[in-house]
Amino acid sequence: MGDKLNFEQSAKVIAENSRFVAGGVNSNFRLGMQPGPLVFERGEGAYLFDVDGNRLIDYYCGMGAMVLGHNPAGVRQAVKEQVDRGILFAGQAPVEFEAARIICERIPSAERIRFGSSGSEVAQAAMRLARAVTGRRKIVKFEGHYHGWFDNILWSTAPALNAGGPEDAPVPVGGSKGQDPSEAEGLSILGWNDLASVEARLAKGDVAAVLMEAAMCNQGAISPAPGYLEGVQAACRKHGALLIFDEVITGFRLGRGGAQERFGVTPDISIFAKAIANGFPVAAIVGRADLIDLFATGGVLHGGTFNAQPVAMAAMIGTQNALTPEHYERSSVYGVRLRDGIRDILKEAGIKAQVTGFELMFHVAFGFDEPARNYRDMARSDKKGYSLFSLALLQRGVRVLERGAWFVSSEHNDDVVDQTLEAVRGAAREVALQLG
Repeated sequence: MGDKLNFEQSAKVIAENSRFVAGGVNSNFRLGMQPGPLVFERGEGAYLFDVDGNRLIDYYCGMGAMVLGHNPAGVRQAVKEQVDRGILFAGQAPVEFEAARIICERIPSAERIRFGSSGSEVAQAAMRLARAVTGRRKIVKFEGHYHGWFDNILWSTAPALNAGGPEDAPVPVGGSKGQDPSEAEGLSILGWNDLASVEARLAKGDVAAVLMEAAMCNQGAISPAPGYLEGVQAACRKHGALLIFDEVITGFRLGRGGAQERFGVTPDISIFAKAIANGFPVAAIVGRADLIDLFATGGVLHGGTFNAQPVAMAAMIGTQNALTPEHYERSSVYGVRLRDGIRDILKEAGIKAQVTGFELMFHVAFGFDEPARNYRDMARSDKKGYSLFSLALLQRGVRVLERGAWFVSSEHNDDVVDQTLEAVRGAAREVALQLG
């Protein structure tokens, strides 16, 4: 792909504007990658264009949100039409009811819905609702699963193995300085994909809900073990706990009906965000009607000035209208070709790695002979080696997350996949030499 790209102008802009914005970024998750945070001028299809004049093939896809790629015409048009009608009413609008109908018809668990603005906030609503329904406090949370950045749930999302305690009895590990340590008392931390540990914990009778990513995609792209989701659901029913699926990442990437439809297990409550509206701030909590209706009739508070904001609702409808069965069939072909091509190229280069996951979201982990089963496995990957690989790709015009996740959109066609695999070959050769 010619000479390696440089990103000096991005570095300059970040440095200059750190006078106003802490670290030059508005989310800590935009820090830490090499060579540093990038600054973009526009996006189009599968590409981003930065202030250095580089055109980058983008596999961040807005951290998974841009399932239709950047700047899709149908979403843009829906947004423009709604802006002409109004932006915010502090009341209801037909557009939000249309958006609600679509989700309730597509998601197996969605008998009723409430909208929010971010995954973090609807996770809070789900936990509050579960505690209100059951009268219990404890939420079971799994190592490596991420449900937002608030004090009461940012525990054991990426704990150091020497801090997490025994694998069969994990201890909560905070994710930030300044967290209130008492917040961890509302959680029980377990390892994922271990049904016996869930059954034993629920048997104590004090758990309000089991909260999990239905497929573990914050760390890796790991499917539930055969029978695991069904077993957890049965244990929840036996012991009076609710089952909550966090589909913020998996929703609308593993299919129109989410991971729950793909795996055939319908939880009591689910939360969605990211790809639901292709980059607009829309989130949703859905579930059994008798549960979600408690927000209206049962004294369980759920609010927000920007909930069901009409412009964002229009974007959501535009996105969902484009997420047809044909979209998934077509895009999946490109995603599988890319995933399998990366696996083959890394093997040819002599790099030990596992490429696992799904059609429109997969994960590349260095240093593994076998796929990871849970967070403890994933934490042992060769992160330094993969960081070298992601930087080598960026210098060749391909932008990927340093944590190993690859998100594919409907715009990543055969031509884009060809360009990507060419970059992967060059990066793999370079990194194989560096790794010795």
